[in-house]
Amino acid sequence: MRPGYDAVLFDLDGTLIDSTPATEQAWARWAEEEGLGGGYRHAGHGLAARDVVRAALPADRTAAALARIDELEVAMTDGISPKEGAPARLEELPAGRWAIVTSCSRRLALARLAAAGLSAPAVLVTADDVGAGKPAPDGYRLAARRMGLDPARCLAVEDTPVGVAAAAAAECTVLAVAGTVPADELAAADLVCASLAQMRFQLQEDGVHLRQAGTVRPVNWA
Repeated sequence: MRPGYDAVLFDLDGTLIDSTPATEQAWARWAEEEGLGGGYRHAGHGLAARDVVRAALPADRTAAALARIDELEVAMTDGISPKEGAPARLEELPAGRWAIVTSCSRRLALARLAAAGLSAPAVLVTADDVGAGKPAPDGYRLAARRMGLDPARCLAVEDTPVGVAAAAAAECTVLAVAGTVPADELAAADLVCASLAQMRFQLQEDGVHLRQAGTVRPVNWA
């Protein structure tokens, strides 16, 4: 039997909420304003905006450009909704047993949670809280520390390769949810599922246990 976990640490975009259309719309508008051409396609899912901006523009333009993409993303929340199975999984977890670790700014994370009708947890770690974003493990380590826990006793739920890498580097067990990228790009995770609706959480004396829901098996469930 797999061990119980002390807490579940969730990524936000693509894991708890579906924000991909809004994200891509905001970045397309940003790219047009920055003169990057109509063919620009946002490929930075899972990365902090500052890292995407720094890679795309000269250093003397990054501060203003970063402020602008944050403004656009906060404003463009139409269509953001919870991911399949996410509300039910959160209802299964007591308040002190879960946190969010996101590459969003705090302002953006709160705006997107509100748009999806989800409440923010007591521990919400954002790009504003760490010097190095995913794939660095800093966010997951900080979330565990704020909860008074060992990250090795936590389950992280992610949807991108950089997120999986960050959680694994923090020594979390990693459950990856396919959708933002195909399942085969998430093979570095300990488990991969197509949807959180395939899973359920069960609180027992030794912690939170991850179970299958019904007869649909995750991609690489052992």
